[in-house]
Amino acid sequence: MSDMIDSQKLFDSAPAPLMVLDRELKYVAANQAYLQATSLRRDEIIGRNLFEVLPRDSDPSDPDGAVKLRESLERVLASRMPDLLAMAVQPVSRPGEGGPVLEKRVWTYSHKPLLDATGNVAFILQHAVDVTDLRTTNGATGAKGPRLEGVSGEQLASLIGQAWTVQENNKELDYERRYLRQLIDLLPGCVGVLRGPDYVFDMINANYLPYVGFRDVVGLPLLKARPEFEGNKSLFDMLGRVYYQGETISMKGYKLAIRLQKDGPIENLVVDFEYRPVRVSGGPVMAILIYGQDVTEKAHAEAQVRHYQEHLEQLVRERTRALEESEAERRKTEEQLRQSQKMEAVGKLTGGVAHDFNNLLQVIAGNLQLLQRDVVGNERALHRVQTATRAVERGAKLASQLLSFARRQPLQPLVVNLSRLVRGMDELLRRTLGEDVELETVTAGGLWNTAIDPNQLENVILNLAINARDAMSNNGKLTIEVSNAVLDDRYCRMHPEVLPGQYVLLAVSDTGSGMTPEVMERAFEPFFTTKPEGRGTGLGLSMVYGFVKQSGGHIKLYSELGHGTTIKLYMPRAVEAESMDAQVITGPIEGGTETILVVEDDPEVRTTVVEMVSELGYRVLKAVDAQSALVILQSGVPIELLFTDVVMPGPVRSPELAKQAKALHPDIEVLFTSGYTENAIVHGGRLDPGVQLLSKPYSREDLARKLRQLLNGRQQRLAVRGAARVVPRPLTSPAPAPSASPSPTPPPAPAPSASSSPTPPASRRLRVLLVEDDEDVRSSACELMDLLGHEVLAVTSAEEAKGAMAASGFDVLFTDVTLPGASGVDLAREVASRKTGIKIILASGHGHVALPRGEAPLEGVVVLPKPYALPQIQAALEQAVALP
Repeated sequence: MSDMIDSQKLFDSAPAPLMVLDRELKYVAANQAYLQATSLRRDEIIGRNLFEVLPRDSDPSDPDGAVKLRESLERVLASRMPDLLAMAVQPVSRPGEGGPVLEKRVWTYSHKPLLDATGNVAFILQHAVDVTDLRTTNGATGAKGPRLEGVSGEQLASLIGQAWTVQENNKELDYERRYLRQLIDLLPGCVGVLRGPDYVFDMINANYLPYVGFRDVVGLPLLKARPEFEGNKSLFDMLGRVYYQGETISMKGYKLAIRLQKDGPIENLVVDFEYRPVRVSGGPVMAILIYGQDVTEKAHAEAQVRHYQEHLEQLVRERTRALEESEAERRKTEEQLRQSQKMEAVGKLTGGVAHDFNNLLQVIAGNLQLLQRDVVGNERALHRVQTATRAVERGAKLASQLLSFARRQPLQPLVVNLSRLVRGMDELLRRTLGEDVELETVTAGGLWNTAIDPNQLENVILNLAINARDAMSNNGKLTIEVSNAVLDDRYCRMHPEVLPGQYVLLAVSDTGSGMTPEVMERAFEPFFTTKPEGRGTGLGLSMVYGFVKQSGGHIKLYSELGHGTTIKLYMPRAVEAESMDAQVITGPIEGGTETILVVEDDPEVRTTVVEMVSELGYRVLKAVDAQSALVILQSGVPIELLFTDVVMPGPVRSPELAKQAKALHPDIEVLFTSGYTENAIVHGGRLDPGVQLLSKPYSREDLARKLRQLLNGRQQRLAVRGAARVVPRPLTSPAPAPSASPSPTPPPAPAPSASSSPTPPASRRLRVLLVEDDEDVRSSACELMDLLGHEVLAVTSAEEAKGAMAASGFDVLFTDVTLPGASGVDLAREVASRKTGIKIILASGHGHVALPRGEAPLEGVVVLPKPYALPQIQAALEQAVALP
């Protein structure tokens, strides 16, 4: 604090006029000498603009005085450098007898910038010197000038003349100095002048300022302005050669350690510069002219370019070496391409043959099954029929494997978890491998799902297991591993047929004899086998190969002679949830009395199929092509099921036939059959959604079960739809006739007395009103409660439910929360408010939270979270019946 007071006293007591302006040229401070010289008061000027305070001369002798003063101050603000104004006229207001009098005075101003921490001008310090007495004589001003004792008039006149000359020369020099500064400020580089052997800064241009932190270094020796140059011998050697020997030195890319801010860090710059001697003609060197440019960014860019060039050259060398090393790989790739083309050609051939081949098998198989009934009791003939049937089955399997290899097998993919699928095959694999083969299954945690045909994949695993067993001569270890895998771009560049991404890996490894490179090269070819004659068809691995490729996956074979084999199957990851298991059609063979339209262009196949379907009890209509079938459909004859081959002659294709059949008979079922589906109902190797297919050749049992499955589904769908459309009637007794007055609410079932033993919950047959708008859920729930022995009436909305309850009594209301129209919650509230004794079950897809947030709870209601199965329905019914 005392330092501040002393500084203020020192500033105020300075003999020279001093004052401080801010960036807006407003007074910040002024010392006593300034106030005396200008006849101003401190309280009048602080905070006011300089040019508002200074008086103006109505008859100025130097009209540019105020302009010069303003220009000098603006140069300081712009350049952040000191500025000298040699002479400028500025009148001063003096008190007189008749009031203030303007007195013209001539001043020399020195303006120095005071910088802030960021290097910008915060204030301007002005030092003013009154030089009026050097321009005027006593007679000129009429004022009393200083008396010069012992000086004659002639000497005084000479002194005044010299002063005038100095003044004019100063003005000219000031103009030239400003002109010179403007010129060097226009130069693109940094310009500075170092004077004398101490290398004192005599001048720097505006471009030099950022490299001295915008400090005023003029008048400072180089080492004082740049203390970081201490010890830089090479720099001072160059300056010495210029100053003492008169050399001109040019440097390119000189690395210079420099401090840009006074207290900032040392930074390494790269500069181009010239040092030139400055001397009077014929005289010694007086100063050094510095002209330089900061080329740090350019040097960095050039270094980066050099680095890239070197890197590119290295890449070229590596690429050249890789190309040299890849010649063998190229030949190998060409061989793989030829192999792929060969396998593609075989695939097309097998696909084309499969349709006719399967038709032949279908005729043989159908007639053998029909013949089997005619030879009952003839053991010899029956044995021959069974032998022929087994041969047909082997032929069908062979055709299926050929289609798999050709990637034309119609797949029905489901989203599955391979861990569960593999573990589900454990018992089957152990029986297949025998006791002497050790089986180990390893599955990783957090396994992703994959979309694949589970039945075909089971065949693949079984095929690989059998191959491994044979390679180990029934004695060894088989390991099945399932894990997640990622195939990156680098791997896919080496295998162009593979897409990068996430996969589920199934690896099957054995400890068998392994394969030679020659065998590995042909391992996936159809009909290629190393097994003895009669031990294999050579289609196992080719079927695996085709199935994986058709499923969008990748297969890789690793084997070494004497060290076993590993086959890795990469199946694409599926982000969907795991699908429910596909329904397996089993059970006894059942026929029916419905009408079936059979469409088959092959006369022998058509005759066999018609006879097989007729023997099952169905009424059969037949057509030779789709066009003929359309005529039958348009005739109005009721038809429950259309059974058509996929590949048909004529202008109408089978998919179009099915579409028009659905339009003419909305409730008709459609079943396709084919030995080769082409692209009619299979796209991307997968059956179109909702398509039912029975692949040729099929047995009488397979045909009977498939027909019955579709027709039973149709009957159930029609029954549910009819129940929802008609006015519901009582489940056990006819409804009372309607009357003018509202029907009384059916009384609740009497409660058991305290002495009687109550019926166990849900042990009796209940009358259940099911309210569900989703057809699949409704059908499933009806079937499940039917299995539990309860009577169920199903409707699709709350409005239909109210009508059903008005017509009949129910023990349980089983309703979904979300319904069209009124919600299940509203329906439950209304039924509960009547106090009829009906128990209520709310099925909710939101888990145990059935009511919207903020609604009052429902008393005496059982909430059943979706999805539910038979045990959950049984438990909910028991809980509901047990409620008071």
